Amino acid sequence: MARRAADGKAKAGKPAPAMTVCVIAYNSGPTLRTCLEHLAAQTWRDFEVLVIDNASPDPRDAEIAASFAKAHGDVRLVRNDENLGFARAGNQAARLGAGRWLVLLNPDAYAQPGWLAALAAAAARHPQVKSFTSRQMIEGSPGVLDGLGDVMSIWGIPYRGGYLSRDTGQAIEGEVFSPCGAAMMIDREFFLGMGGFYEPFFCYSEDVDLGYRLQLAGEPTLLVPDAVIHHLGSASSGGRKSEFAVFHGTRNRFWGVYKNTPAILLPLVIPLHLAAVVFISSRPPNWPHAGLVWRAFMESLKGLPGILQDRRAVQAGRKVPVADVARAMTWNPKDLTFRRPVIRPLRSGF
Repeated sequence: MARRAADGKAKAGKPAPAMTVCVIAYNSGPTLRTCLEHLAAQTWRDFEVLVIDNASPDPRDAEIAASFAKAHGDVRLVRNDENLGFARAGNQAARLGAGRWLVLLNPDAYAQPGWLAALAAAAARHPQVKSFTSRQMIEGSPGVLDGLGDVMSIWGIPYRGGYLSRDTGQAIEGEVFSPCGAAMMIDREFFLGMGGFYEPFFCYSEDVDLGYRLQLAGEPTLLVPDAVIHHLGSASSGGRKSEFAVFHGTRNRFWGVYKNTPAILLPLVIPLHLAAVVFISSRPPNWPHAGLVWRAFMESLKGLPGILQDRRAVQAGRKVPVADVARAMTWNPKDLTFRRPVIRPLRSGF
């Protein structure tokens, strides 16, 4: 790996790397160093590393990235003056990167040595595929899955397939609904051409929104079982049940349903989505967040005019029949209840 020029392009006389690996850091001090150490140990070497310090209050984020760059000469630090959120910072990385592939890795995700090599091999096997996702394991819980790609249910509730299940070999190479932003790879120019992540989300569900748009465009996301990372999860946002995570996750799920669901499916999906949110909120462990969920719903309604405007552009760009979009979702309530992975054979032509 070689140090890149500040504008994200390769230095004169140096070929561009195959991959730009971006780590978006915010209060990530306890995990960022370990994340970067695992990147330094990759068997695949044709990549650059871009660390975006998203105006973190924790000075360790920038200090760790700077010291790592000094020691290894392979990490470039970008310091933002404000917290752009994951969505805008991810788009920023795509603009700054020099690699053909944009690889996103959470600062609390630890890539196993063959992770990038497995992604590169999958891209070589399937040259028409533009989006890839990883097999994620729970860090500190041997044999427990963090996710096998993201799944979208007909209730408009997405989830990570296999989350908290035992890894029994159910991970096979195949299509999933969307990549998980914790450890994904996408063709960088294609990503930019699609508009990148939807920036009003700020954080949470931007990967599922991207996956939904990929489905509408007829572009598959391939799960690569040999591309393995170990993930702590929500280390920078206070955990899955933090107020930040619950509010943004709930609001953004509403927006994603409104924006991306084809018109013929809306009369089915919206009532099911609202019923599912009410049911989930009625469970005793979620009672403390009921008011927060209601506030997120009201916030989603305030943003509806802008969402509906963007919806028109999204739906106008749909390239596949509605039936294909519906088949990409799961209609089985047991899949959602038990967070079962949904992996389909790669469609013909890819």
